[in-house]
Amino acid sequence: MPRPRSLTQDQLAAAALAVIDREGLPGLSMRAVAVELGISTMALYRYVQDRGELEALVVERVLSAVDSTPPDPAAGPWRARVTLLVDRLRDTVGAHPAVLPLTFGHRHRSPAVLRWGESVLGVLTEAGLGPEERIIALRALLAYVIGAIQQEHLGALSGAGTAAIADLPADAFPYLTEAARGARALTPDHEFHAGLTLLLTGLARG
Repeated sequence: MPRPRSLTQDQLAAAALAVIDREGLPGLSMRAVAVELGISTMALYRYVQDRGELEALVVERVLSAVDSTPPDPAAGPWRARVTLLVDRLRDTVGAHPAVLPLTFGHRHRSPAVLRWGESVLGVLTEAGLGPEERIIALRALLAYVIGAIQQEHLGALSGAGTAAIADLPADAFPYLTEAARGARALTPDHEFHAGLTLLLTGLARG
């Protein structure tokens, strides 16, 4: 008879997520997760086949925390309700930004993200968008959220990227250097919501 399993998938996911949060995505390995769990690497293979399966468990653990409940109409017009749903996704994924690259390959399997998408499409339907407009809008919103989180957490650590652009020769890059100097005063929340407002305003005009 096979040996009974003593670890749950949630425990495996929690251990792998702890490794990623502490060491970054490059630190994720079967050995590192086994050490986190206090078992041998070979014992870990009783539960998962490979790192890819671990990655899927981590993504589902993170994304399962997304609140996909359709906002009450009392929350405001459709753009306010879409913003609320987008903020929920941003806050959840932004709490573990190193996991973000893994979501590209696994998010379509996440029941929580599917329910989130269903809620967004429901609000967009109420707003009067047609079927084609709705799917384009949903994909644009997902692309914006993912890109914005990457920019905030992974793309410009300590403002190094912005500072480097601001130091470029102004005569060769007048617009980039001016924009970079202005960006120094932006907070991540202001920048995110200003960009989201532009996107939603464009949808309203479509």
